[in-house]
Amino acid sequence: MSLWSLKDLLVLHLSNNSLVGSIPPDFSKLNAITSIDLSRNHLSGSIPSTIGDLQNLLYLSLAYNELHGSIPESLGKMISLESANLSNNILSGTIPKSLESLRYLKDFNVSFNRLKGEIPSKGPFRNFTSQAFMGNEELCGELLFQSCRARSFHHSRITKLLLTILVPLVAAVLVLGSIVVLMLRRRRNRNVPIQDESFTATTLARISYIEIERATQGFDQCNLLGSGGFGTVYKGMFANGMTLAIKVFNLQVEGALKSFDAECEVLRNLRHRNLTKVISSCTNLDFKALLLEYMPNGSLELWLHSDDRFLNMIQRLDIMIDVAFALEYLHHGYGTVVVHSDLKPSNVLLDEKLVGHVSDFGLTKLLGEGESIVHTKTLATMGYIAPELGESLSG
Repeated sequence: MSLWSLKDLLVLHLSNNSLVGSIPPDFSKLNAITSIDLSRNHLSGSIPSTIGDLQNLLYLSLAYNELHGSIPESLGKMISLESANLSNNILSGTIPKSLESLRYLKDFNVSFNRLKGEIPSKGPFRNFTSQAFMGNEELCGELLFQSCRARSFHHSRITKLLLTILVPLVAAVLVLGSIVVLMLRRRRNRNVPIQDESFTATTLARISYIEIERATQGFDQCNLLGSGGFGTVYKGMFANGMTLAIKVFNLQVEGALKSFDAECEVLRNLRHRNLTKVISSCTNLDFKALLLEYMPNGSLELWLHSDDRFLNMIQRLDIMIDVAFALEYLHHGYGTVVVHSDLKPSNVLLDEKLVGHVSDFGLTKLLGEGESIVHTKTLATMGYIAPELGESLSG
């Protein structure tokens, strides 16, 4: 039985999944449907014109997909429609004037598409704000404070201006690109020294278990920053005002003690602005913890997979460069080659300025002179290790 044959279905909410493919014309057979939410999937193709047959539909959301083509004129036949969200797709063409007849339409959003032409001005469009249409560079109208006639004249002047300055502009971009490359090379050279210039020697010499327990409020869940295979990380606020990240190792897990020793061995000698810094440690027979520099902006994974956080292209590029500088130092800037073994977004932490810091050296290997990469095979996260290593581990 096809989903679209469920004629008595009233609500269809399949948002935040990984649905692919196009919306079939049989979509219109859901005669009784009142609410449809297919947002945040990977749907492609065009919106079928048969959508206008859904006379009882009140709520429609197709936002955050990959739909293209034009908005069907038949959308104006959906006389009961109160809310329509088609934002963040690849829709093109104009906004149908037939939508002016939807007297019950209260919420409408077509932002961040590729729509063009004049925004309708009658009916429900009198009550919408410019936020509903932002991100469509070719749209014009009173809601965008720009008349279409003035825009046409403006485009004509812009075209002539671009033709006049195109060659000098291209030359300027090439020169600027060369300058950027030279600046990146200079920045790379400044980051090669083994000792991080910004690292201070003022670290806590010793710290007790009692102090850690107080700083984390008895390892309360409200201070939990994350957990991994070998332990848990807490935020700790100490009496002297210092805030640190405290990585507590679960000694009941096989390999945890080895992971603790590996991090101590590596991080006590490495110093670089793009590596996490060990401030101190606490160790006894049944408790081992590392006190690390606290990163207020969490991990790169958090920013890449969050609905309320956003990194623009420049910020993403800066973080990529930060990670590249860290790896260059690990591989070439230290006396012994250091292989991280588990580099992934959750192990890249961001400070208050969104500077990237590579962390979690529990699976690190040190390659002395004459050692080969074969000796570094160990546990790691599938998907973030070399394909040939993952193939050998799964075999």
